[in-house]
Formats: sequence, C-alpha cells, structure tokens
Amino acid sequence: MDMMQKLAAELSLTADQVEKTVALIDEGNTIPFISRYRKEVTGGLDDVVLRKLEERLRYLRNIEARKLEVIKLITEQEKMTPELEAQIMAANTITEVDDIYRPFRPHRKTRASVARERGLEPLAQALLAQEPSYTPALEEYAATFIDEEKGVGDADAALAGAMDIIAEDVSDNAEYRKKIRFLTFRNAMLESRQAKEEDSVYAQYYEYSEPVHKVPGHRVLAINRGEKEEFLKVSVSMPAEVVLNYLFHEIVKPQQSPAKRYVEAAITDSYERLIAPSVEREIRNDLFDSASEGAIVLFSDNLRHLLMQAPIKGKTVLGFDPGYAHGCKLAVVDKTGKVLDTAVIYLHRDEQGKAIMKRLITAHKVDVIAIGNGTASRESEKFCAELLREMKVDTKYIIVNESGASVYSASKLAADEFPEFDVMQRSAVSIARRLQDPLAELVKIDPKAIGVGQYQHDMKPARLDESLTGVVEDCVNSVGVDLNTASHSLLSYISGINATSAKNIVKYREENGEFKTRSEVLKVPRIGAKAYEQCAGFLRVPGSREVLDNTGVHPESYKAAHELLKAFGYTEADVRDGKLAGIADQIRSKGAAALAESLGVGVPTLMDIAAELEKPGRDLRDDFAPPVLREDVLDLADLTVGMELTGTVRNVIDFGAFVDIGVHQDGLVHISELSDRFVKHPSEVVKVGDIVKVRVLSVDVKKKRIGLSMKTPKGK
Repeated sequence: MDMMQKLAAELSLTADQVEKTVALIDEGNTIPFISRYRKEVTGGLDDVVLRKLEERLRYLRNIEARKLEVIKLITEQEKMTPELEAQIMAANTITEVDDIYRPFRPHRKTRASVARERGLEPLAQALLAQEPSYTPALEEYAATFIDEEKGVGDADAALAGAMDIIAEDVSDNAEYRKKIRFLTFRNAMLESRQAKEEDSVYAQYYEYSEPVHKVPGHRVLAINRGEKEEFLKVSVSMPAEVVLNYLFHEIVKPQQSPAKRYVEAAITDSYERLIAPSVEREIRNDLFDSASEGAIVLFSDNLRHLLMQAPIKGKTVLGFDPGYAHGCKLAVVDKTGKVLDTAVIYLHRDEQGKAIMKRLITAHKVDVIAIGNGTASRESEKFCAELLREMKVDTKYIIVNESGASVYSASKLAADEFPEFDVMQRSAVSIARRLQDPLAELVKIDPKAIGVGQYQHDMKPARLDESLTGVVEDCVNSVGVDLNTASHSLLSYISGINATSAKNIVKYREENGEFKTRSEVLKVPRIGAKAYEQCAGFLRVPGSREVLDNTGVHPESYKAAHELLKAFGYTEADVRDGKLAGIADQIRSKGAAALAESLGVGVPTLMDIAAELEKPGRDLRDDFAPPVLREDVLDLADLTVGMELTGTVRNVIDFGAFVDIGVHQDGLVHISELSDRFVKHPSEVVKVGDIVKVRVLSVDVKKKRIGLSMKTPKGK
C-alpha cells in the first residue's frame, strides 16, 4: 500500500488531506502553524492529529529506509532475488524487515557456522529431505562426513552438526518467527516472583501471573520497575508444545522417515535454545514499548491540561515556600509577576512570623497566598489560615503543586533571572507566578519534573522529550505570547523560534525598548522571512498601532481582515473598544462562502478572523474553571466516610485519578468510582485541573490513603 494511503487509513483521513499535509511538513512548516493557519489545506486537522501524522510519517519513512538498506546489503552479497525483494518491500514493520534479513546477517561464530565450515550442509539437507529410506542408510551416510582434522570424530558428531544447521535455519526463517511471535503473544503468561525476602511496594507482584495479551500498560511498567530494583524476577512462560506443534506441522513431512527423529530434535533445540529466549525478549520489549507509548500519551494529555489551567489574573500573590530548618521563604509578586518584596519566617517563631506576614499582606494588598505543597506545607497552611482569621481580610490561600520548582530555582535560567536571590527565594517566586500564569512559569521547567505522569523516568528519554516538547509548543502557541514581556523560555516554544532567536529577541528588546509592531521582530538577528511567517500569528503586541497585532490574525490575512471590517462598517477603533460581538453571526447571515471568496481566504480562515475581531487579545484559558481558593484548613483526621467535598484533579493515571481535596494528601478516585457509567479509561471522564465533586469512601490516617468516589450516592 502506498505510504500516503496507509497514513490515511490509519488516521481515518483522506489521501488528499494526507498528501497536502505531508507537503506542508516537508516544506518546513511547524505543526502549530499548519494547525492554525493552513486549515483550508489540511481540512481543519488539529495539532494532536497533525503530530500523530508527523510521527507515523517519520516511522514509515524509517521503515522504507531500512528496507532499502537491507536490499543493498543482500544485493552486495549477490543473494538478492526478485521474490526476496518483493517480500522485503511488502513488510509492514522494521521487525519484519529484520526477520527477513536475519539469514543474511553476518553471524558471529555459532554452532551452525562451525558445522557449515566442517562441510556438514549436505547432511543437513539430506535430513530435511526426510526420505522414506536412505541408500546408504542415514547413519552410514553420516559416517562419510567423518573428518578428524575438521573436528568431526564420528557419525553422531556429524549428525549433531547437521542438526545445528537445521536449528539455526529454522530460527532464521522470517515466516516461522512471525507466527511464533503471534502464538507467544496469544498464549504466553507474564509471571513475576519475589526476588528479595523483604516487603516492598511490589508485594502484589510477588506471586503474579497474567496472560501477556491482557496485561495493562501500568502493570507492565510497575513489574519492570520492580525487576530493575531487584525486588522481582520476571519471565514469559509459554507452553512449548503450542509452538512445537506448529513447527512440526510446517517442517516435518507426514511420511515416516529415519530422519524424522533428528529433524524433530533439531526443531525442538531451535525453539528452546534460539527462538524462545529471543522471542521472550521481543515480547517483553513490545510490552514495554506499548506501555511506554500509552504512558507517554497519558502524560502528554495531563501536561496539556496542566499547562492550560486558568491563570489567576489581576491578583497580587504572596508565594510561600514552606520549610523547617531554613525557614519559609516568602516572595510577593504584583499583578504582572514583578517581585515586590521578599522575607523569611520560621514557623516555630509564631508571633514574629505573623508580624512579617501581616506587614507584607497589608503593605502590598495581597489577594492570594500560594503555598507550596512540599515539606512543612501542612503546618504552613494552618499558620496562614489562622493568620487570615485574625486579620479578617479578604485574602485567600491556595495550595500550589510545587513539582519542579526546586529544579527551576537551581537552574542557570533562574540564576540569570534572579541573581540576587538564593534558591529558596527563587522557588517562592516561581510558586507565586505559577498561580498567576501556569503556562508562562511551567515552561521554564523540564516537563518530566512537573509530576503529572506515571513511570516517566522509565521511558525512552528521546521519545518522551519529543512528545512533551510538542505538547508545550502546542499550548504556548494556542495561547500566544506578549512579544514585549515573554521570557526567552516562553518565546523558544513559539513556532519558528528556537532558543537562540528567542534570546536574540529578548536582547533586542533590552537594547532597543519595546517592540512597536509585530513586523519589527524581522530586525532581530536569526529571524528571517520563513521564521516570521511561522511565528508572527502567535506573537502579541498590545500597544501596536496595528490593532491586529494583538490578535491571532496572521499578517498574511491583514488585508482580508481590514476589508472585512469595511464590509460591515466597522473601524479599528471599534475592534479596540470591543464592539464587534456578533460579527461571526453577521458573516453567516450574509453567506460565509461567498464573502470568503471575495476576500481571497477560505471559510475557516474567515471565521477565525471573525473570532479574533470579536475578542481581540483574548486568552482561551479564561474559559476554563479557575483554581479553588480556600479560607480555612481541613485535616486528614477531619475526614469522615460519606463527606462530600470539592477538589482539583492533580493527576490522571490508567487506573484512576488523584484529587486534591485540601488535606495535603491527594485522594484516589479509582476508575470504578469515576462515573455511574462504564469507563474504559479515566481520561474519558476527568482531566488535570478539573474541579470535581467527590465523596469520601475510606480514610486510612496511618497509611495516609483516601478513597474517593464521583458516583451518584445510592438513593439519590
């Protein structure tokens, strides 16, 4: 099947969509740019589908490259045939291609290669012929291969060598391997046993067995982790007779032959010595790859929702980084994220700490206290709740997930941003800012350190980084950035801008003052016409004389946008004043298709322009539920079965979701308790950042475990 047709079939797209999208990718266009500004070409494919297409395109092209490489290698050996070439070109995976190449691959010294050097190939062929009778008798024929100099001492040694050749040939047969891999996947059991005489988090896998084809990804990753930490011994158990019966049927001839017992023995040896260990490794690798891919997809989805959480805008925030020995570091940031004040307090010096906090809250009119959820956060929350009750102010507090804050605060980026602050002060600033604008702050941190995945440290780093970087790019570009305030970390994720050009933008801004227009970015070194085409639509310049510079309208569509305004009697001032609500409805009434044609754009682009004109400078995150602010503290011991609470989803995993209900220990909503209906995967019901109503099912104070439910209580 043609590659484009294959991609179309896999992704349920048309071949035309695929061909045009691939052409855009090959021309060097980024996924965010294609998704946002080439909808007419792709048929409106979003960034998620586009990244899947790009990923599969790369994989299929790698297969094609491997096929050509294998054909070249076999041709160089002068062993290529038209049939073999057709078989290679028909292969669907790299594994299949490598299976075909296996017999031609240069072998290290093996028992079979030694037997071939001793001239035993004809004897192996004679055995495989499985004649009803042999003249001379088989053992007599084997005796003709005796050669002391070559190491063949007797007929039995000759027969053993011939059987080694048969065993290797069976092992190298691509069709046999493909079938055996399938049989193993369908019939084998994944088993694990205790490897250490001690308790561990892997205790549930000390006597574990499950059909290979049914093992869920999270269990595969847990078992692999247990094996890596030497708590478990893991194996794939396969009934040998299933495979041997298949091989006997394929190779052993039905008529009786003196060679039958030798051929069957060679097949058995081939499976037990060569095929089974190899296939077990392949099955384990396949299970890991599949589980990893599922975990990466889930991690990416969690990260996307975490980054796209609603920012708390227009609030002065006090970042509170809890600690015992070195005290709690405080940092007040204004509504724009600028640091106004810093301080250190010690929880055991209660009154002194309260006095400092009261001064900061009063002097800077603090709206929200953002408390990190690390060490001493429980005590810090109690301290802040008591303080706010005493002050009788409108200030609220919230517990902020500080995952990755320590990574950022110790980084060169943080040192460059706040050279005068120590590590903990930078962390307090980061905690405050990630409440104000999660996206802008979290992009400074390696996505793997943010803490919304499962077993992310076991993943293949390159694949994980590729996927997570793609998510961050999509999120940053979907929101857009202010060209005059964005950090180089944020700018580096913008379509068409790399780390070097992002730093160049910041440097240009520092040396020349604020950008007055989008097009001024062309003056920045390393920003050429192609880069500008890719990035322009995602950059915002609120103070530009060109009103469209503060929208998602791409400069290539400015002419069409201005003509659209004229067509309905609007001015640029009307756009700035927010007077274009309803223009999309006006366009539909007039006839979108005809209007789009007259303006020289497609209907999708026309409607996108209308949406931007209705809400210039809009932030799509404003439509999402804001974080839950709290006024009083709740303790784990305060929870009772049946209590109903509001919580925030912190992480979604294969078997459920962890929800923050304000007690410093996230509760687990098991997949079976997520909904009244059947749920195949938790991501169908919840996502990171969701505000949900939950009911307490169980509380284990000693083990700090909370069981929650989102189901409707019986009788309601």
